[in-house]
Amino acid sequence: MSCCSGRCTLIAICFLQLVGTVERQVFDFLGYMWAPIIGNFFQIICVILGLFGTYQYRPRYIVVYCTWGVLWVAWNIFIICVYLELGSLTVETPALTLGAPQSISWWREHGIGCQVSNTTATSTNPTVSGCLLDFTYVEMIHAAIQIVLAIIGFIYGIYVVYMFTEEDDSFDFIGGFDSYSAYQAPQKTSHMQLQPMYVDGPAVE
Repeated sequence: MSCCSGRCTLIAICFLQLVGTVERQVFDFLGYMWAPIIGNFFQIICVILGLFGTYQYRPRYIVVYCTWGVLWVAWNIFIICVYLELGSLTVETPALTLGAPQSISWWREHGIGCQVSNTTATSTNPTVSGCLLDFTYVEMIHAAIQIVLAIIGFIYGIYVVYMFTEEDDSFDFIGGFDSYSAYQAPQKTSHMQLQPMYVDGPAVE
């Protein structure tokens, strides 16, 4: 396949997903966001499988990548709903923190232009002001980027699996014309029965 094919495009998308997920994982570690940390870990593994499967022509690995991509989209939609505080969801929901203390987005206090006050030893909710962009929007932007990349990766993943399958079928079809090809072993072995040959001629005394 040429470098402008769907295979190379999928490799590029997986690479962008890997870079974005590793960056997200670093800041989730800094904020002790344990549920996103676990989700990012599985995302990194499945993206690596997708890269390997695409590069080594392994469609089964790409199917695993695409299947996880559906779950990854659903998870990031849930994160957006959490930061939008839809329904009974809040940013302190245990689904993100897993009940761990002092678990909050790192961007809440370290965003661009943020000024933190009331940071005493006993304060658990410091006052943050002056942020150029609120941490909820930062987290939603991260989630939205992951959703877009996952959808594009899913589409190209299905396309690449289809292309690999078509190539395998075409090879089998070509080999099917010859019963002694590399794809099809001979079914029966013919045997020739040897018979003695008699030649008419003068008898030798």
